[in-house]
Amino acid sequence: MTSAVERLRLERLVDEACTAAGSDDFGEEDGWRDGLARVVDAMIHEAQLSPLGVEFGASELVLAMRNRLYVSSWRAEHPDVVHEKVERPIFIVGQPRTGTTILYDMLAQDPQLRSPLTWEVDNPYPAPTAATYRTDPRIEQTQSQYDMVESMMPGFQKIHPMGALLGQECVRIWTGQFRSMVFSSSYRIPSYYRWLLYEPDYGPAYRYHRRYLQHLQSGVPGRWLLKSPAHIWSLDALFGEYPDAFIVQTHRDPLKVLASVSATIHHLRKIGSDGSKLADVAEQWHEEIGVGLKREMHFRDEGAVPVDRIFDVRFADFIARPFMVVRQIYNRLDLELRPEVEERMREFLRANPKENAGAWYSWHDTGLDFDTVRNEVAEYQERYDVPSEPLR
Repeated sequence: MTSAVERLRLERLVDEACTAAGSDDFGEEDGWRDGLARVVDAMIHEAQLSPLGVEFGASELVLAMRNRLYVSSWRAEHPDVVHEKVERPIFIVGQPRTGTTILYDMLAQDPQLRSPLTWEVDNPYPAPTAATYRTDPRIEQTQSQYDMVESMMPGFQKIHPMGALLGQECVRIWTGQFRSMVFSSSYRIPSYYRWLLYEPDYGPAYRYHRRYLQHLQSGVPGRWLLKSPAHIWSLDALFGEYPDAFIVQTHRDPLKVLASVSATIHHLRKIGSDGSKLADVAEQWHEEIGVGLKREMHFRDEGAVPVDRIFDVRFADFIARPFMVVRQIYNRLDLELRPEVEERMREFLRANPKENAGAWYSWHDTGLDFDTVRNEVAEYQERYDVPSEPLR
């Protein structure tokens, strides 16, 4: 059996990506190779991958490079893409497990807004076209891959819905720049997540993000609706690249978030590693969420986030009165919530009912000290009036 060292050899992965894409033009030298080298080294030496995990990791890295090559190739073939304007994008951000996904999927029912669908993010070449946007054969191909994941992790779709025709997160786009939480979520790679948390300049990641959006909208234009919890770690770089952006930030009890995200990520990591421990995941996300909340408040205090470009949503309010919150967002965006659009949102909620996902995880499993963590997040909860939730 091929060893992890050989299967994840960097030069081999690069060659596979170039062969798959039929190109060796990776575009701008923006630090992506450094990020790739860090991910590869951590996967080999820290991730405790099973043979299946090695194959998954190799495939994910090759896919990220292949898509980077695809976008660069399309840009070379269609030089006008560089003139595509990404104007007034809307970003939904917040800690993981705070309602960002369901809010995102609801707003995406509005044809006034353009979300990057999973199939076009995962298979971006050629650029999508309006005529085949809902019938492109890449949709079925992409859906089959997510169906396979569901067969390997039954019930995971109820925790975190995934599908070819659902909106995809910005962190999936960032995989081609190798500054992405996708890798540090899927694999136990502490050296990489700490580098990602503390060291890199996120400017190149957002420049790459813009190039990806230009690529996609060159075939299907629209005002972008985007989403990722990861943006709270880099809001300064987001506004540096998109000064006319509008942010919707969700807020929830960080201890509830920690218990939920730790169980979710542990469940995900077990696919590719026999060594995943929920306490390890909780330790990582305790650090990441703590840094993210403090950094986000600092960005606001320092003026890196314009106060008129952000709207705060409490998770409890959204769950209790979702359409009140949606109308408030539309008012801030100066958009009309048309009756037929609201009905589409209601249909989506009826087709995707919120289950009692909290029944399958508990705070006790994290191994974290309740009082210590509650004290650490007190400033955040007080600032945004975030209520504490019951914990199992």
